[in-house]
Amino acid sequence: MTATIDRTIMSERAPSSPARLSFTPAGSPPGLLDGAWWPRSRDLYRELPALMKVLDARWDRITHVTVNPAHWPVVPRKVPVAGHTVHVGWFAEEQDPNKLLLLSYSAGRWDLLVIPPETGAAAAARLMSAAAAPGGLLTASALMASEGATRDAREALGQEEGWETEGGAASATGHQAALLTSARGK
Repeated sequence: MTATIDRTIMSERAPSSPARLSFTPAGSPPGLLDGAWWPRSRDLYRELPALMKVLDARWDRITHVTVNPAHWPVVPRKVPVAGHTVHVGWFAEEQDPNKLLLLSYSAGRWDLLVIPPETGAAAAARLMSAAAAPGGLLTASALMASEGATRDAREALGQEEGWETEGGAASATGHQAALLTSARGK
């Protein structure tokens, strides 16, 4: 996906829905992630204000956000939020494409897993829980890969169960025997 770096600030924006977030519990051992964010779209200009509304109240004023542009079609340079402006930067090589880095001058840095907007609710719930686990040692991309492997295994199991439900090996053997009988009779 090619990212466009937008150098302007739009003056009007449609209101955004509440942010979908999970956080590691306060006082828990540090891990590689501080939680997860599940945006509703890939529009940072629209999604960041709802996120900042929650984070500013929880962690103090967020002043900078960085992303990897791999999953964001447009990366705005600045996003106005309630009472201040958030500066948005991007790092194509240096930053995990599935992570959002948040900076506050007064309170520090946080790393959030970004769950793709098109992710189903069950998978998003698993990812949010895993990203918020205290002392987690998996990177954002490792969590996404793990979820992808889980999804693939579930799909394969579902196909196998469907095959068995439709008669499976017994049906295939019976079909082959019928074909042989039919071929001999001709």
